[in-house]
Amino acid sequence: MAGPNPSSPNEEILEASLEANANRIMTALGKSSDVKQRAFKIRLADGSARSGSVLYTEGMSDIQTTMGKLLADPQLPLAQLTDPHAYLAALKESILTDANVVEVNRLAQIYSYLLTGHGIVLLDGANAALAVDSVKLQARQVEEPNVQSVVRGPREGFTEVLDWNTAMIRRRLKSPNLWMETRIIGKESQTRVVIAYMNGIVTSSVLDEVRRRMDRIEIDAILESNYIEQFIQDKQLTTFPTVFNTERPDVVSAHLLEGKVAILVDGTPFALVVPALFIQFFQSSEDYYQRTDFASLIRILRVIAFVLATLTPSLYIAVTTFHQELIPTTLLYNLASQREGVPFPAFMEGLLMEVTFEILREASVRMPKTIGQSISVVGTLVIGQAAVEAGLVTAGMVIVVSITAISNFVMPAFNMGISARILRFMLMGLGASFGLFGVFLGIILLVVHLCNLQSFGVPYMAPFAPLRLNDQKDALFRMPIPWMRLRPSTTKGGNRVRLRQRSGSRQQRR
Repeated sequence: MAGPNPSSPNEEILEASLEANANRIMTALGKSSDVKQRAFKIRLADGSARSGSVLYTEGMSDIQTTMGKLLADPQLPLAQLTDPHAYLAALKESILTDANVVEVNRLAQIYSYLLTGHGIVLLDGANAALAVDSVKLQARQVEEPNVQSVVRGPREGFTEVLDWNTAMIRRRLKSPNLWMETRIIGKESQTRVVIAYMNGIVTSSVLDEVRRRMDRIEIDAILESNYIEQFIQDKQLTTFPTVFNTERPDVVSAHLLEGKVAILVDGTPFALVVPALFIQFFQSSEDYYQRTDFASLIRILRVIAFVLATLTPSLYIAVTTFHQELIPTTLLYNLASQREGVPFPAFMEGLLMEVTFEILREASVRMPKTIGQSISVVGTLVIGQAAVEAGLVTAGMVIVVSITAISNFVMPAFNMGISARILRFMLMGLGASFGLFGVFLGIILLVVHLCNLQSFGVPYMAPFAPLRLNDQKDALFRMPIPWMRLRPSTTKGGNRVRLRQRSGSRQQRR
């Protein structure tokens, strides 16, 4: 059962009066309509009655079982207890045995338990209370991930319930070395955040850095894992993501086995994984569920698609504006004839089409699902054809923008696709200003920037820069799993051996 933040010695504690305690708690919560109080009386052996109350949050707690046990006739030894504190302890040990029960005496602890769905049992004459785990979860069931879907592989994804998410990871890694640390972050939201790692495999320096960055977060509320991501990422002013996010438990489990650290946040299905590498955003969990040759081919196609999504418009603008000699003569004549009636330069033409497509893409995402897909397809075709017929853009530019847009959807990581979209506009400006010289200058600056990036002390471009030959088995190409005997070299200080061949295996006989 999740507990509250550590209490300081100066915090207010409960009194011995039931009415005073209940009034203080209800007043502190603004007498909110969703915080309910259920009074009850306990008959003792001498004929007297002891008053009590259960406080709970409607919609978050299920106190029927708790109330049934409290209102049942007490056993004879229990009915003879006259000291309220002794009776409270007996309730915890003998009556409320089907749930996790914690004895608390500070108001700050009571608020934390009460607002997370626990029932608070108060007795008259006792300056302590019982926090009963009566949490009633109302959440989306485990479903197939919508963003990171696969053809072959597990179909379950994380939900908004943190305990379910940690259980899905634990079900895959039934190892005592899977350790999880819980933190409460957010002064007002009191959000539970779990740091998961494999003891003995994780890089100690990375784990210590994660703890340090998490401990310095001071904010009112954590509503999604991106709040955490913005606090712990290495650089704010970069278009490239340095923290990996996923909604798939099998992906998190695989990264944990590589010595990385996972961060799970209550209330969101997206978990964070650090450190993150550039090539990691072009890899999918499905790569390990398919044949080696097919997985390697798909990875290469993803990298090519990223290059096309980033450079195609800028190269087209640079060539058609400054370097017409690079275009075959027949194609040059066709492009020149298309541009006769277009009043805008190639840069404005490309900018107009790219902005229009971005608007259509965002509109299709925000619209209801029943019409969003039809709007994106029909709108793109109609607007593109109408723009060509009206002489606003050329057919060649429509083809370039279409190839760029399709290539952008090939990448499995959505945030890397956003980076390509941003860089595309920057390179278009350089291509329109300086031609191919500007485009290549932008590429050089981009590569230098990538090589200077780090993610929790790990080079972002590893294993390419610096070059690590052993790690090339699972980078651009995916070698057969029996060949990947060692974990990536980014696992410094941990156990790097993940595959041990038996003495009678075929490979060793060779």
